[in-house]
Amino acid sequence: MAVKFVSTIKEDGIGGWYIELVDTLDNRVATCKDIKQYEDAIEQMGDDYGADIEVEWKKDENVTIAHFEEVRMAISSYQKKYNQEAI
Repeated sequence: MAVKFVSTIKEDGIGGWYIELVDTLDNRVATCKDIKQYEDAIEQMGDDYGADIEVEWKKDENVTIAHFEEVRMAISSYQKKYNQEAI
């Protein structure tokens, strides 16, 4: 059974965004200021479970549409890259 990670998009208070990544099994939290940090954190944390993870996405209510779209597009590119590497 996959371990559940929760990724929450948040505003950083200075005009940007970050992603809070939470491992719900052991409550580890990673704060990712960009997609590269997110990629590294999810791979590192996922390795502990043989990469058998499920990711639930959330966003805080105050996240701007522009920031949400920026993260969504970056994650979409990451998922495509990851899926191609997995083949």
